[in-house]
Amino acid sequence: MSSRSDGTLATRDVHFDRRGAVAHILIDRPGVMNALAPATMEKLADAFLRAERDPEVRVIVIRGAGERAFSAGVDLGVTREALVHPMKRETRNLHEIILETEKPTIAAINGVCIGAGCEIALACDLRIAVKEARFGQTEAKVGMGGNFAAVLLPQLLPRALAMELLYTGRLFSADEAFGWGLLNRVVDASELDSAAADMANSIAANAPLTVHKLKATLIRSHGLPLSAALRLDAGPDPYNSQDRMEGALAFKEKRAPRFRGI
Repeated sequence: MSSRSDGTLATRDVHFDRRGAVAHILIDRPGVMNALAPATMEKLADAFLRAERDPEVRVIVIRGAGERAFSAGVDLGVTREALVHPMKRETRNLHEIILETEKPTIAAINGVCIGAGCEIALACDLRIAVKEARFGQTEAKVGMGGNFAAVLLPQLLPRALAMELLYTGRLFSADEAFGWGLLNRVVDASELDSAAADMANSIAANAPLTVHKLKATLIRSHGLPLSAALRLDAGPDPYNSQDRMEGALAFKEKRAPRFRGI
């Protein structure tokens, strides 16, 4: 493992790089299509927790190395031993950590996105994919569990469609995913990094307390009756923050606001 004071951290198969207010996490196992060994998932969890703890980070972007795959899912060549059910572990699993981080997350999907790799993308708030990307929850084809996708996919897609994808394990295209509302953008491969950066920087320029509250309210209000959701007091309070006063002053002075997250 190596680290530098500029916010870069490199391990054997996961890289963390903070560029300004954006943390970039890279799954770096291109020789096996960025398949997820147990150690890889532990390092990814550590990277997301590091980004969440860093007060300088406002947005997190995750990508797979190379041009073939975001992640082909669990590395079946490494994971031969018995697996523990994700809800019977003592700690949160990777997908829970990504889903629950208070900061906005973006999956920049550069190719094949299958199984546990697809679940990483589903756990993110926003998804941008290259036109050639292929997706699938293929656990039924290899005898895995698919616990996270079985819960989350029906929240993101119509129930019958989610069930079809889960039961058959069929692959689907980026165009299909975009048409269903599962993707925010579909771009040429040469545009993926710039599209993810533009989206991340656009979010990072906004008031972080407001963004955190929006995400907390959106997630925690899901499934609640409207009356209860409207009264849910989730996340930080931006109404009495210095950032709110700065936003009003910047608007009056016709300049870009300088938000500090306080």
